[in-house]
Amino acid sequence: MDVVHPRCAGVDISKRDAKVCVRVQGSGRKPTSATVTTWGAMTNQILALREHLLAEKVTCVVMEATGDYWKPYYYLLEDALQVMLVNAHDARNLPGRKTDVSDAAWLADLGAHGLLRGSLVPPPPIRRLRDLTRARTALTRDRTRAVQRIEKVLEDAGIKLSMVATDIMGVSGRAMLEALIAGHRDPEQLAELAKGRMRVKIPALIEATTGQFTDHHGFLIRMHLDLIDRYGQSLTDLDDRIAEAMEPFQAARELLTSIPGFSTSIAEVFLAETGADMSVFPTAAHLASWAGTAPGSHESAGRITSTKTRPGNRHLKGALGTAAASRSKGTYFSAKYKRLAARRGPIKAIVAVEHAMLVAAWHMLTNGDFYRDPGADYYATRQPTRTKAHAIGQLEALGYHVTLVAVTDTA
Repeated sequence: MDVVHPRCAGVDISKRDAKVCVRVQGSGRKPTSATVTTWGAMTNQILALREHLLAEKVTCVVMEATGDYWKPYYYLLEDALQVMLVNAHDARNLPGRKTDVSDAAWLADLGAHGLLRGSLVPPPPIRRLRDLTRARTALTRDRTRAVQRIEKVLEDAGIKLSMVATDIMGVSGRAMLEALIAGHRDPEQLAELAKGRMRVKIPALIEATTGQFTDHHGFLIRMHLDLIDRYGQSLTDLDDRIAEAMEPFQAARELLTSIPGFSTSIAEVFLAETGADMSVFPTAAHLASWAGTAPGSHESAGRITSTKTRPGNRHLKGALGTAAASRSKGTYFSAKYKRLAARRGPIKAIVAVEHAMLVAAWHMLTNGDFYRDPGADYYATRQPTRTKAHAIGQLEALGYHVTLVAVTDTA
């Protein structure tokens, strides 16, 4: 097998240190050598490792994506050396022979022969944007959990506010919670705090706020409300920071928000996770596979045993799931979902819509064009004869005799 990198280093990383194998390809009668050394995870020791690799004239450094422990090594080595971050699944060692030293040697051997593919590691501006969007997603989920904990406390007190109010953290719901904490227990007084459209539900609110609310429940809800307020302030600060980081990518964000279901925040997550540079992905199919929305392949002896989607970028996958679930009515995506959900089920239909959105986004960012929706009647007009035959068949199955009369345009 041809050697692509005669001097290649494999790095097996842990929290405390890293095993580094420098593989030097032999020539003539000189055998191939592999030297393994151990280096600490502190910054000064990683810098010393960089000087060591430069002295060894290493042309390629291969390391596994192990948690977040790879980041200090990658960031300090990438400026001086060609560093390849690889998926641990692609570089799996032989069972029964797995040690840190053998893993480092195995990475060096695979990298020397060009048998590994590098993972996407975006440039520093995209990394910062990615950190911000991921932090926002995490805080949003934490805030949702805090709201759910408030609902559990209310259930313990026999207060069924969530059965009447869609959002217990709305203006009316928050006012009732504050009143309960302050010691007001009269259901009629609590129901009178309803605002706007909630006032038509006052009789139901009286029933819902009748319970056994105590000071103990008030203490717990006060604690959760304070947490929710702090989450809200942190999310506001994150939004401001993300807006600053998104300034170079405003044009790309405007393109993406033209896709039905793509909100501003979803477009920002897309740009943060993909890096906004579609040249990294040769085709739209590569992007879909990387994101985990393309069918997998597992064929043996001529039989296909599974087409389950492979694990992809979970942050991007989550944002796409939100976009696919909130698809607008009367659009191509809604028609695609209904068409597939009837035959394949809702879960596979959602994944198919995610795939279609990714393909559209890749072409838009590649060509610089806004989204042009094919329309909800795309499938009907693509094959009109088949659509007509299907509709006639459905009516005849119900016992009708169908006679078609062409509609003439009188305009």
